[in-house]
Amino acid sequence: MAATADDEVAGEVPGVDPDAVTRWIAERTPLEPPCTFALVEGGRSNLTYTVTDAAGQRLILRRPPLHGVIASAHDMGREHRILEALADSAVPVPRCVGYEPDEAVTGASFYVMHFVDGAIVRTDAEASALTPAQRAAASDAVVDTLVALHEVDIDAVGLGELARREGYIERQLRRWHGQLEKTRTRPLPLLDEVHARLVADIPAQGPATIVHGDYRLDNLILTPDGSQVAAVLDWELTTLGDPLADLGLLCVYWSEPDDELVALPGAPTVVEGFRSRDELLARYAQRSGRDVGQVAYHVAFGYWKLACILEGVYSRTASGAYGEVDEGVEAFGQLVVALGAAADRAAREVGR
Repeated sequence: MAATADDEVAGEVPGVDPDAVTRWIAERTPLEPPCTFALVEGGRSNLTYTVTDAAGQRLILRRPPLHGVIASAHDMGREHRILEALADSAVPVPRCVGYEPDEAVTGASFYVMHFVDGAIVRTDAEASALTPAQRAAASDAVVDTLVALHEVDIDAVGLGELARREGYIERQLRRWHGQLEKTRTRPLPLLDEVHARLVADIPAQGPATIVHGDYRLDNLILTPDGSQVAAVLDWELTTLGDPLADLGLLCVYWSEPDDELVALPGAPTVVEGFRSRDELLARYAQRSGRDVGQVAYHVAFGYWKLACILEGVYSRTASGAYGEVDEGVEAFGQLVVALGAAADRAAREVGR
């Protein structure tokens, strides 16, 4: 996880009190002060910082965004609980140092985990640094890790009470349509139409599993050789429910070279060597033993859910909530419309 902050000078990174956090960490794990802090990701989701001590040892700190915090969406204690529960499972996750609920330390609750060395492949340029054989191996590892997550015994790891187990899709449709209603600033009738179609066609849910909620290649750290998953990141949307929702959303993000719509610009999986979506589905079905015949519904749901989430980001960005509004905001708004159209096309394929 390479830091991309503009500066790494202690005291100049928003959201962190360097002295207080350094003392907090020093009480829980050996380090050599002073520490520097660098923002890796932030603004619209939970903030992620690298913490580097004088000897070059690194940790990762996570805290809620500086503005627009929704308690249910930015619950640091919940994220920490999930990571701790999975620490001894077959799912690779970063080891935690600790969780701090007291906002007095640095202005918000936070948790700290150990740095995991490896590569996060976010773009086609980064994917090009891997060989075709490594891309194929990474594809297989992405699927196998998802299978491992869905095989976790939720009661044995202490997550049986994390959320309701049944009615996952109903809950998700209600939640994200409610968020759309709260944030929309323009008519989006197609998203409402797709919502109605999805509500009417909800497939039966099998036994509940952990559902990551945002499982995709760039939320994983690959081992340095690119052949395995070293850690799964970003657990803020995790709950209990239908495992096929993760598989459907993975297909939404797993762009292929001839796709009309790429869910995220610069998608890495368009580079030669990555498995096709059909190959991912076949491997998941074979490794998990699950019937993936209903995955088309979950692909449609994935496009619709992503459109709802990004419409909220678009409306806040266009309003200036994240600072100065740049010309790229309109392209972002058009992406929401395109995702809605993709959701509509996918929903019409359900049951055919």
